[in-house]
Amino acid sequence: MNLVRAELLKIRSTNTWWVFALISLPLWALTLLINWLQSDALTSGNLGEMSPEQAAQLSAAAHPDALSANLFTTGQFFGLLIVMLLGIIVVTSEFFHQTVTTTFLTSPHRSAVMAAKLVAAALLALLFWVVTTAINLIAGSAVLKAIGVGSQLGNAAAWEAIGLNGLAYLLWGVLGVGLGVLIRSQIGATVTGILLYLGGTIGAAIAISVLASRFGDWINDLQLLVPSLASSLMVTGAEIPGNPPRWAGAVVLIGYAVVAGAIGTLTLRQRDIS
Repeated sequence: MNLVRAELLKIRSTNTWWVFALISLPLWALTLLINWLQSDALTSGNLGEMSPEQAAQLSAAAHPDALSANLFTTGQFFGLLIVMLLGIIVVTSEFFHQTVTTTFLTSPHRSAVMAAKLVAAALLALLFWVVTTAINLIAGSAVLKAIGVGSQLGNAAAWEAIGLNGLAYLLWGVLGVGLGVLIRSQIGATVTGILLYLGGTIGAAIAISVLASRFGDWINDLQLLVPSLASSLMVTGAEIPGNPPRWAGAVVLIGYAVVAGAIGTLTLRQRDIS
């Protein structure tokens, strides 16, 4: 616990965490506006002509379970990016400020230090989740009432999505720590993380859509191989036709986090820090 407290103190003593918090606010507001407009369009039925398959997907997306889950997890896409970057900084700041030698002289058991960093990153990620969820419950309930489906605060599917969203935040904090160990440069790790997250998500979504139209809907299951898309599947409030189940996204993301944590620990134990 002393090591975890020390890691949390290092985070609090920098300006990074609140800078990221300020960045996340306008991104959250933009996402809320998009979700509001989308939810209003779904409930109004003003979606134009579509195929039977599209109609089935949109009907599922317009279900109160899906609407509430979507609104109560508003900001997940950018929020996960933020906590991943914070996880990266938990590690790379040691090398950037050249305090890593002091850290390992004080605590020579590198595995314990790595575990403390993982726990600290996870706790910080959960804090972001708690704050955004509290805001989402207020704003999301207001939007749901405005579009005529009620607050949905008693909806079990919505609370399941909220819980899985918290798991996603925790796991992305762990993934960030793993990436930070592999790439010691703070700038290098941050840029790589952003490119992998944004570029990988957009590129994979386009590729899967094109391949699915050519080879069939089974290609949609490949979403699970992309961490950010797996995270999105975890918070789907209703089973959308053609998509893998939510639990599958959770299992895959847990696997990525376990591998990242294990590789990060082994790398930190063997790396020369001089």
